Amino acid sequence: MLNIVLFGPPGSGKGTQSEKLIAKYKLVHLSTGDLLRSEIAAMTDLGIKAKAIMDRGELVSDDIVIGMIRNKISANIDSRGFIFDGFPRTVAQAGALDEVLAEKGKEISLMVTLEVPDDEVITRLLKRGEQTGRADDNVSVIENRLNVYICQTEPVIGYYKEKKKYHPINGIGSVDEIFARIEEEIKKVN
Repeated sequence: MLNIVLFGPPGSGKGTQSEKLIAKYKLVHLSTGDLLRSEIAAMTDLGIKAKAIMDRGELVSDDIVIGMIRNKISANIDSRGFIFDGFPRTVAQAGALDEVLAEKGKEISLMVTLEVPDDEVITRLLKRGEQTGRADDNVSVIENRLNVYICQTEPVIGYYKEKKKYHPINGIGSVDEIFARIEEEIKKVN
């Protein structure tokens, strides 16, 4: 089973690379945003709790998010593996994810981090904003998102470094060049 944690700043190409990884390796995509929407739409107990919290404008607790992750893993335990996108965001979540996987006799194979300089991220997101009209793709919001990413992610990177599962990838180049770099790292662990 191949279980990948995919990280990178906003605009680093996670979405594009995630799609390629899912297609090539037949992985189940676990995005906390998608999971929340799915659980709410299905009116599960966790979804109802999450909706009430979100309706108050609050962040959904780790317990609820971990519960949703546990449900998704259990429902897809016979899959070839998972790609975790946007999760874990904290060291506590990384530890909880390890526990959930260990319950199933599984573990994270590697953490892939797409490394892209801030100026390149800003350029990419401004271009995307022009093309798509996304309101959050402006300089002040982008700089704030980068700051949040750095503050939240660096401790998680440290967590995976300690476990020797951290694999930084140069996120500059063509989509296929970056994907080839990711594949090289996967070959080292799979």
